Amino acid sequence: MVWLMGKDEIEVEMPEEWGGIVPTEVFFQNAKQIVEEAQKRNIIIRVIGGMGIRMHSGEFDELAQKLTRLKGEQEFTDLDFMTYSKYQKKTMPRFFEEFGNQVYGKPFIKRRTTISSATTKRHIFYHPKGWYFIDMFYEILKFNHDIYFKDRLEIDPLTISVTDLLLGKLQITEVFSDKDLKDSILLLRAHDVQEGVEENAINAKYISELMAKDWGFYYSVTQNLKGIKEFAPGIDALSEADITDVTAKIDRLLEIMEAKPKGMRWRARAKVGTKKQWYRPVEHDGTVGDMGIWKLKETVK
Repeated sequence: MVWLMGKDEIEVEMPEEWGGIVPTEVFFQNAKQIVEEAQKRNIIIRVIGGMGIRMHSGEFDELAQKLTRLKGEQEFTDLDFMTYSKYQKKTMPRFFEEFGNQVYGKPFIKRRTTISSATTKRHIFYHPKGWYFIDMFYEILKFNHDIYFKDRLEIDPLTISVTDLLLGKLQITEVFSDKDLKDSILLLRAHDVQEGVEENAINAKYISELMAKDWGFYYSVTQNLKGIKEFAPGIDALSEADITDVTAKIDRLLEIMEAKPKGMRWRARAKVGTKKQWYRPVEHDGTVGDMGIWKLKETVK
């Protein structure tokens, strides 16, 4: 098997005992190794996405395994990271070239920049042995809604903050997948909802302040939270205690968001509602098909 990148190819080289499946532990080890190696060079990189959620929810690792994030045998297919924009032009490509040479004897390969990757402020790097690819974002997660990370990457030493990990899932507007549902449930189950607390907690105050500035973001987040609450009881891996805990945290988050005062512009936009598009399209039926659990875009008229 090979990765195809235009004119270039990367042949997949795996230990025979893996049986063609990259073990979850390899993703854990590599993510941690990349963050720590970058730190030695005074470069700030943090893990985001599903791997970030797993790494920050270690006390509930047994639940994570029961949830079976992906239906296939391989739990993860890529590693996602966030860093600051100042590292984008030269530092990050050089880091992955040198890191690959140091660890694997050959560099990570940077995919050529496309309109899509330039628009979303990211680079994609392929593992030297084809085990996975890396999605590196620069200071902003720019998908259906924007999440900014200026001065926020120092909150946690390994991943982005718990709050930002949750927002990364809740901003999804077009297709909320089965793995997004399970990632969100795991994160909510593993962390308390607090007001003003960032370390190892979901900061409801920060979320409510963001939502009070942007009705569209608020709508996507609240609808997804309600969707998670609705679908959680149908997941066999969850105990009654799990469902009760997650439901209570969702209710608490929604309560705090609703209580936050909203400005005139927010209220005016709320009156228009879903008659006007409230998110940035990044996918469509031709690319995602029916893979999602729910599609908020269906409410647009």
